[in-house]
This record gives sequence, structure tokens and C-alpha cells, in this order.
Amino acid sequence: MAAPTMRAWRVRTPGPVRTRPLEFITTAVGEPDGDEVLIAVHTCGVCRTDLHVTEGDLAVHRPHVTPGHEIVGEVVALGPAAAGVSVGDRVGVAWLRHTCGQCRYCLAGRENLCPQSRYTGWDADGGYAEYVTAPAPYVHRLPAGYSDAELAPLLCAGIIGYRSLLRADLPPGGRLGIYGFGGSAHLTAQVALAQGAEVHVMTRGDAARDLALALGAASAQGPADRPPVPLDSAILFAPVGDLVLPALEALDRGGTLAIAGIHLSDIPTLNYQRHLFQERQVRSVTSNTRADAREFLAFAGRHHLAVSGPEYPLDRADAALVDLSSGRIAGAAVLRVG
Repeated sequence: MAAPTMRAWRVRTPGPVRTRPLEFITTAVGEPDGDEVLIAVHTCGVCRTDLHVTEGDLAVHRPHVTPGHEIVGEVVALGPAAAGVSVGDRVGVAWLRHTCGQCRYCLAGRENLCPQSRYTGWDADGGYAEYVTAPAPYVHRLPAGYSDAELAPLLCAGIIGYRSLLRADLPPGGRLGIYGFGGSAHLTAQVALAQGAEVHVMTRGDAARDLALALGAASAQGPADRPPVPLDSAILFAPVGDLVLPALEALDRGGTLAIAGIHLSDIPTLNYQRHLFQERQVRSVTSNTRADAREFLAFAGRHHLAVSGPEYPLDRADAALVDLSSGRIAGAAVLRVG
């Protein structure tokens, strides 16, 4: 009997997305090994990290990889050592796929810094496909009250935004600045607002600014514009190093800037007095822990988040990445797969 097949995208040769670095293929459905499960993909979010993998901003870890790491689907088969999930379960797959569990970072609850960490859609094939395999310890239970399309962006955009908010060290009732307002930012803004923050958004595009105001932001202006008030904390979601300077200048004394992206263009020279003095600080954000994911998904279960963004069929994943690269997507785009 012939092995079952599926449709999937893979990165032929990394390069600018307009040069069509992705190819749409028919390939064999993988079999779950060890503690893995096989998942029939229902939806997969379109994340800027997928764009970085496709365009080569991130070094190739797996040649011809299938991108995608915001995956919602149904478990259809179990590996011989898989535990904690059952066939028929609705589950999510996120960016973090593997950690060693034994290094000093893992033992200290900081598995996001594990030197042996591996990632969905970078080290292993992801969700721009009809099926995906994932280790059972790294799949997630999903909150009720959301459609498959609404859930997908929660699995990276939401989780990494939640960790970025933690790293930004926002005081209770504080003023938060958000630079860039795409998939992750529009969810993080809602979390901060639900926690009592005052949110100010700096981003390009009328549609993104309109969305920010509709969700409850106190102000929305251009990406490098000064917010109307000093900020206690800020998060930079746009992968633009030039924005580090205006974000730091906008911070009040003792403020913190968290940089959320896995990739950032070069940061211009900082002026100590203008950008760092008075105990302002910069923090990077590196992936997330599974504990972050559980905390955020539980929060999303208690506080329904409005997930905004267009849907694309699987065979138009390349067009979705072009739209993302061009700034034409307000909110979080999602691939409708099965």
C-alpha cells in the first residue's frame, strides 16, 4: 500500500519573499516516533519568524524546512512513547519543540535558554502543511471559546508577547509603549489593558493604528513618534533596530525596553545621556518556556482576546508572507488548512 501523502510548503532556497523562495509540494506524511504525536493541521498562524526563516534572516537549521509554528489541529496517531494526549484531542503546537531538561538553564526553570533547544518550523518541519509531528511534552491544551483560526496566533504571537510583557517589567497601572502593531502586539496590548495598563502604540499604517485604538489604546502614532506621555515600559515588536533609540528616549526614569523579536536589524549608536541614563534598561526576549505558554493560555481562557487578521488557504501561504513583509496585514494572518 502506498504511503499517505500531504500538501506542504518548504523553503527551496532562502531569499527575499518576492523571489518565491517557497515551493508547494506533495510529500509523504510523517510517522510519529518515540514520544511524538501526528497532528492533522486545521490552522497555522503566519508569524514574522516564518518570514525570517524563509528569507534567510535566520540561519538554515534544516534544509528545505516547512515553516509554521502556530499550529492548531487534531491528534490522529501516537508514537510508541507518547503520553498525556489521546487520538482525537484538539491541541496546539508552538515554537519551542525540545529542550534537554538537564542543563543549568532547564533545571532553573529557564528552558528557553537551553543550548540544546530546538524549534518548530526551523529545526523540524512545521505547520504550513496538512500534517505535522510534534513531541507530546511540547504540545499544548487549548482554551475553550475560540475558533481554530483564533487559537493559532495565540501559540506564538500570544505566548511571546506575554513573555515580552513580563520582561518589560511594567508596574501595576503603568504606561506601556508598543512599537509595531502586528500579530503579537495586538494580543499583548489586550493582555496589558486587562491588567490595568495604559497603552500607547507607535506603528506604521492607518489600519494598524485604527486597530490599536479600537482595542483600547490611549494613543496611536507613527513608528518613531514620541508618545504623549513618558512610558514606564515599552516593547519593540517591529524588527527595526532604528526604533530602539526613540523607544528608549520615550521611557521615563527607570523604564525598561523589551525587544521581542528573534531578529533585529542593527541598532544605531546610542547616546548614553539621551538613551540609557537614569537607569533605563534594554532586555532581549529569547523564545519562551512551556510555563509561559501555560500561563498565557490560561489567561486567554479567563479573558477572551479579540484575534484580528485575514485568513488564507494553505495554497496561498506565499502570498500571506508577501503581505506580511509589505505591511499589509493588520493583526495576525492565519492559514486555513483542514
